[in-house]
Amino acid sequence: MRDATNPNRLWADLLVEELVRCGVGLFCLAPGSRSTPLTAAVAANPQARHLIHFDERGTAFCALGFARATGRPAAWITTSGTAVANGLPAVVEASVDRVPLVLLTADRPPELRDTGANQTIRQPGLFGEYVRWRFDLPTPTPDIDPAFVLTTADQAVHRAIGRPAGPVHLNCMFREPLAPAPHAVNGEAERSRVPKALERWVASEEPYTRYTAPSAVDVTGLGGVIEPLHEVERGLVVAGRLATRAEGEAAVRLAEALGWPLLPDIGSQMRFGDSDVACPFYDQMLGNDAFREAFAPDAVLYLGGRVTSKRLVQFIADARPDPFVVVRDDPFRFDPDHRVTDRIEADVGAFCYGIVGELGRGPKKATPWLRAWRTASDAVLAAFDAYFSEDDALTEPAVARLVSQHAGPGLVLAASMPVRDADAFAVPSGPVPLVAAPLVASNRGASGIDGTVATAAGFARGLDAPVTLVIGDLALLHDLNSLALLRDPAQPPVTVVAVNNDGGGIFHFLPIAQHADVFEPYFGTPHGLGFEHAARMFGLAYVRPETPAAFAEALAAARAGSASTLIEVRTDRTANRTLHADLLARAAAAVPEPFPSVATTER
Repeated sequence: MRDATNPNRLWADLLVEELVRCGVGLFCLAPGSRSTPLTAAVAANPQARHLIHFDERGTAFCALGFARATGRPAAWITTSGTAVANGLPAVVEASVDRVPLVLLTADRPPELRDTGANQTIRQPGLFGEYVRWRFDLPTPTPDIDPAFVLTTADQAVHRAIGRPAGPVHLNCMFREPLAPAPHAVNGEAERSRVPKALERWVASEEPYTRYTAPSAVDVTGLGGVIEPLHEVERGLVVAGRLATRAEGEAAVRLAEALGWPLLPDIGSQMRFGDSDVACPFYDQMLGNDAFREAFAPDAVLYLGGRVTSKRLVQFIADARPDPFVVVRDDPFRFDPDHRVTDRIEADVGAFCYGIVGELGRGPKKATPWLRAWRTASDAVLAAFDAYFSEDDALTEPAVARLVSQHAGPGLVLAASMPVRDADAFAVPSGPVPLVAAPLVASNRGASGIDGTVATAAGFARGLDAPVTLVIGDLALLHDLNSLALLRDPAQPPVTVVAVNNDGGGIFHFLPIAQHADVFEPYFGTPHGLGFEHAARMFGLAYVRPETPAAFAEALAAARAGSASTLIEVRTDRTANRTLHADLLARAAAAVPEPFPSVATTER
């Protein structure tokens, strides 16, 4: 750190060291020439945890997965040119879903821009409005105080983790020499040194500039919003996507204090486990028209990110609750149906515990309203238990149900059918401790098909524990080369459950499916491919079970092993659509008639 061969190396060393001190937990790199100074700095820093992968898109999503698991920023390092553009899908997802990333893109010096120089594009501003902050670092030179590099890194991380969290972009221009060769001045080799003014920083392990986060929301100032909630009986707490188990636990405590049903999305970190207020099968319950009409809420308290259930979103929009309070830790509008009456920007956990403290009471005694919601959810669970105990077919709902019982420490769900099936059919697993439930992640910010395997790899590294990934065939084909990440001995094992229905299964749920002439070739897009040879190519164990029992056995064996496994499940798209309709009908029929004391309550 005190002595470098040239200015490029000095600045890169300072940048990497300061990012480590600021909490960057993983550096994800793809090979490239212009990024040589950054790569060499990571290689020389014993505290810089890193991974190497040949695909820039994969490394960007791996960084995203790590940041999802830890809440700490990860850094993405890439060379110049189109390599940078490969990061855009991950940057969009991180921006929309508020995941902290630090993008370090190597670039040519400014004199090569707009000259026709090889591999030179306009990189500043390439990610547009999807970054929280961007800065074009000048080419390293002894004429600029190296403290500038440190304060730039400090600001970048602060902006990445501040509200709203998200990606930041440092475009790093480097002139030759890129390798750590000596810097020549007037024909003499001259080393680049940290000035004496930074000796104190060199001797410490702290960032050069320390930022203090803003204080938590003062709930005592929210009386106009909170007071109307105190005496509402027909209220709902909706837990959308939440980043941590602690936030999920806080949502439970608030629902208990209010005495309202808690509707936990699969990404809420509360879909597994149980409490006296959780109603995990709300999506299927709302398939019952009588229940949906009788149980429209007077008030809704919505916590966190977007829910998976389209039925729930429509249910709330039709009910027009007043108040409809949304709590998220960002300033963005979150109101696609234009129903929100109060938007509170706050940390979800701090808000929930603050309101519980204001209410000044423990769990409220269960009301007929709460009991009715719980009874209906339990009835749907019983109906599903009965169906799956008798059916011996390995279907997509059965996969979701079995994975929920054998997921392990981490669960990553692809953004199409896997996350929807888990939301609808996952088993709560009874009163399990929250710490024993899997941490759940899904790229549902922008809901793209991109980078799902790489996200799971990064998620496993962040958890430092085994992860189960449920993914469809098209999403797996889209990110097939990221299977190479899973063979790394430093990588915690990932069990890839590939649900292969030979095409785009989700499109069968859309109106276009009724138009047979155009549907299959343009939307179904059958490919006729399997994944056994892909697993062999990337050195992964492979299993193709045919029954639920064999699938459960394969999951258990994969979890017990130390290497990654690909489990392929073959299903039929058309039959899957029919089964989903049948299960929804069974759930709707299982919901008991509304309690008279609830159904006749004045609204």
